[in-house]
Amino acid sequence: MKTNILNFSFLILFVSINSFAQNDTIKKENDTIKIERYTSHNKGKFTVSWGGNREKFTESDIHFMGDDYNFVVANAKAHDKPKGWHVDYITPGRMTVPQTNFKMGYFVTDHYSVSIGIDHMKYVMTQNQTANVTGIINLPAEQSGSYYNGGYNNTPVDMSQNGAQEGGFEEGTTQEGIPAFLMFEHTDGLNYVYSEIARQDDISHWFGITNTDKIQININEGFGIGLLYPKTNTTLLGKERYDEFHVSGYGTSIKAGINLTIFKYFTIEGALKGGYINMPDIRTTQSTSDKAKQEFFFGETIIAFGGIFRI
Repeated sequence: MKTNILNFSFLILFVSINSFAQNDTIKKENDTIKIERYTSHNKGKFTVSWGGNREKFTESDIHFMGDDYNFVVANAKAHDKPKGWHVDYITPGRMTVPQTNFKMGYFVTDHYSVSIGIDHMKYVMTQNQTANVTGIINLPAEQSGSYYNGGYNNTPVDMSQNGAQEGGFEEGTTQEGIPAFLMFEHTDGLNYVYSEIARQDDISHWFGITNTDKIQININEGFGIGLLYPKTNTTLLGKERYDEFHVSGYGTSIKAGINLTIFKYFTIEGALKGGYINMPDIRTTQSTSDKAKQEFFFGETIIAFGGIFRI
């Protein structure tokens, strides 16, 4: 009985010491015992976060190319497709329906981390706009899109004409009668898959916070580079809608944010992010000879929730 109690006591002591070692440590400096908090160092910690975003896009020239057409829609306007606060953000199977951000990283030093992530943005060309078109369209007469045949030289074209609507038509269907000129979206989505290097600094002392194991305030900045893997929803000149994933180009980004670490392990982060996207190979129809290209700048506001921990 005494042996069992002794063994149990050693077990409790071992667990206690081990748990303490993974959190706070004791240092002795000049005969003074100092507790070094878990949040004092980041090196060796992993991070993971999940959140949502809103986006803004600059106007862009969208160049459409195919066997029977070659034209540019100049200064096309676009917007995002927000869902607001919604249960889909945490519903398995529907978590990629809203505009979302996922990132996981590792601190290589106390201040610098490397991470990989995906910004699931949504890009919708505004249908309620008139844009100038330059180029030529020469489709076979039996195709309904031949209605738009001719030469264009900064010709104003109403992007909402003949039933054009945001979201397009159902996949596998074609529009009867005179077709819409163009519907163009990256809504599932404008997927920026990137790697990032970032720096984080604790500014808790600016606010008089001494126990950072309860709450810690950090600022961070980062630079990212990655690929664009959009699922582009396009209906062009009456052709059947195309809506498939395709590696279409690349992007770069910078970000700055404020990070709150609560009770050592839980994080809330707000960030501003901006960048450049260049997609020279966007699939637009079922034919592999049809494609589009565009480049533009984007801006994001991000709110993300996550954790920071050691394994």
